[in-house]
Amino acid sequence: MNTNTNSLPDINEIQELANSLFKALPNEAPKEIALNPEEHPRAKAIAENILNNLNKPQDFYPELTGNFPLYPAGGFGASPSVSSLDSLNVKHLNNEKADISSLHHSSNGGRVPVSVAGSGVTPSYIGQGEHFNINDPETSFSDNNLDNSDLRNKKSTGFFEYDSFLIELPEILKSDNFDYQRQKSVYEPFSKTENIPSFYFLEDKIKNDYGLSSGNISQLKTSSGLQVLDAYAIKKDFPILQEKINGKPLIWLDNAATTQKPRKVIERITRFYEYENSNIHRAAHELAARATDAYEAAREKVRYFIGARSVNEIIFVRGATEAINLVAQSWGNQNLKSGDEIVVSNLEHHANIVPWKRLADKKGLILKVIPVDDDGQIILEEFAKLLSDKTKLVAFTQVSNALGTVTPAHQIVAMAHAAGAKVLVDGAQSVSHMAVNVQSLDADWFIFSGHKVFGPTGIGVLYGKEHILNETEPWQGGGNMIQDVTFEEIQYHQAPNRFEAGTGNIADAVGLGAAIDYVSAIGMDVIGKYEHSLLEYATYYIKQIPGLRIIGTAADKASVLSFTLKGFSNDEVGKALNQEGIAVRTGHHCAQPILRRMGVETTVRPSLAFYNTCEDVDKLIAVLWKLRK
Repeated sequence: MNTNTNSLPDINEIQELANSLFKALPNEAPKEIALNPEEHPRAKAIAENILNNLNKPQDFYPELTGNFPLYPAGGFGASPSVSSLDSLNVKHLNNEKADISSLHHSSNGGRVPVSVAGSGVTPSYIGQGEHFNINDPETSFSDNNLDNSDLRNKKSTGFFEYDSFLIELPEILKSDNFDYQRQKSVYEPFSKTENIPSFYFLEDKIKNDYGLSSGNISQLKTSSGLQVLDAYAIKKDFPILQEKINGKPLIWLDNAATTQKPRKVIERITRFYEYENSNIHRAAHELAARATDAYEAAREKVRYFIGARSVNEIIFVRGATEAINLVAQSWGNQNLKSGDEIVVSNLEHHANIVPWKRLADKKGLILKVIPVDDDGQIILEEFAKLLSDKTKLVAFTQVSNALGTVTPAHQIVAMAHAAGAKVLVDGAQSVSHMAVNVQSLDADWFIFSGHKVFGPTGIGVLYGKEHILNETEPWQGGGNMIQDVTFEEIQYHQAPNRFEAGTGNIADAVGLGAAIDYVSAIGMDVIGKYEHSLLEYATYYIKQIPGLRIIGTAADKASVLSFTLKGFSNDEVGKALNQEGIAVRTGHHCAQPILRRMGVETTVRPSLAFYNTCEDVDKLIAVLWKLRK
């Protein structure tokens, strides 16, 4: 590239590069076409912005880790957004010796910044390298129990270890008179993050959501540097949690069905429709570029959140149900034949049973079921007996939506792969409660829904290993997923576009990205430990109620506390709770096989999230005691 008299890149060449970007079709590199530098009205502004920022001090930009592709290979590109957020990059829970101001480091010494909740920025780097550091504490964990020599006695370690109670929870099992407000007063909130540098492609005017609002201080620290979670502050971030039901403050304990949305997610979706709304990928106009940038940035956030190797492995769908059906109707139809075997667990949601049963009936496949014990835990020894050279697919949930059981996912995946089978993991109930790294897990497919992780409804994610996706025939046909069409031949794009036919749910994908920003700013390790402690608290006190039976007593659980109350129908319990503003789910929870295995048809199912408190649990317990009396 030529330089000017100041040894800086020539502005005309930068303009030409920006213009050539608009000539690229999806999954194509920018074409070498001679363009008028003024052809696109914002090209000059882009070039000037780049040149101006070349004069920034060296520490203006955070270091980046590896060669993370921000956009699908060869797709419509956009510039990265970067952020320096040292004050929020603290994930050292219960480690007083940790340097609380440090960023987590990658193997090559680079730093990975963590986005402010809802800011719309993300750690990113344009490039086509496929490197990912699976040792990154943000997105991975170690499982030292992967030992199949004694399968029955092994159980999942989950994604965090319970070692102490956090804010609201010290000594709670020893005293019935815990003082919430007194315990909160020993903590001081982080200072507000300001002046975050960012580059939002073709949109340098909209910067009003950077930093933390006064109602978005969700982490606290002690004088020793211990990181904890302030659920009361988090609750203020969710507008609907300020609502009153029957004159009482809403207590949302139906999180396994859907989660509520923080203000930052709501505002981000509104902002999309006000400033960015357009179809994506093709068009030379500014709104198309804004919308494409926002949509593909959301894909990168998902990639980072679940630890995928490449954005080409992230497919946006309507939800977890559609993701499973996509795999069944595309890969399953293409690769499974009569006599092949599919294995699912007894814990599954109907969405991970019905597609496989329908496929089995259609193609003459055999559907086998992994049994569970009386606590609702998968029996790995029995699973091993089901595996053979006929096993082609194992599909199972990481967390049971009906019982809360955390399954030994690493062991199941390893055993299935040893038998030569592919593996699909349903993460709909896990991603909001624990850190997930799909590379460490080694699943062939991993699915989840946005609305279960504080994002919008109507958007979900299918992760698939890139080579598998590219070998799989598309499920649906239409625009956006083809390279070329004639009446004689159709040429499809590579993943992910080959599975995103038509106009996708662009705005809600952007909203999902904002939800990921929000939980990432708090830290999934912090969220997981807090919720685990809160579940311990709730379990202890609910067990004291006469006639109450907990359904699902696995040693490792997340969020869910299903029960029945003797002398009352589940609907009666649900209605009594609703009178006090407490929302829980009653019914079979789209998981009839596992409830019948536990000897019931329906349950009452409170389920926790990080905006719930001990006070919420106390009110739940009080209503149940009142019913008993």
